[in-house]
Amino acid sequence: MAITYSCIANGRAVLAELALTGGSYQEAAAIVLRLVLLRAEPKTIIRMGSFVYHTLCIGGITYLCATDNAMDIITPPAFLKNVSDTFLRNSLMSQEYFSPSNTVAADFQQVLGKYMAKESPKTRKISRRIWWKHFRKIIIIAVAILLSIIIIHLSANVLPT
Repeated sequence: MAITYSCIANGRAVLAELALTGGSYQEAAAIVLRLVLLRAEPKTIIRMGSFVYHTLCIGGITYLCATDNAMDIITPPAFLKNVSDTFLRNSLMSQEYFSPSNTVAADFQQVLGKYMAKESPKTRKISRRIWWKHFRKIIIIAVAILLSIIIIHLSANVLPT
């Protein structure tokens, strides 16, 4: 149910990649990139083993993500579109400056991780649960402070009883 691997490649050269779980994604990604280059289609879906690889090709750059079989067909294309928009919007990410040895590639791994976490339904549930827990703590603290102020004012006879 989650995007477990993503990468950006120029041809068959992987520029940036991130895997959230262990596995031999690099080997499968290399095969998928070769197939994508042969097909020359802007969008492809390739099933290999227990994963489904979704790709988006724009201007010679291939955006790829791997999901498990249970993933819907809407989330991966949305993820790839968001990643490509971010990649193309930033002038430092252009092909002439972007290379695997460049520090920008390492920085873009954080972007991949952010979008992967955002698209993961498990992560959304956990984030929502943490938010509610945090919100409840704030409410409890606010009520405790308010009660403390009222008790202090009552004991100092500031408020009429």
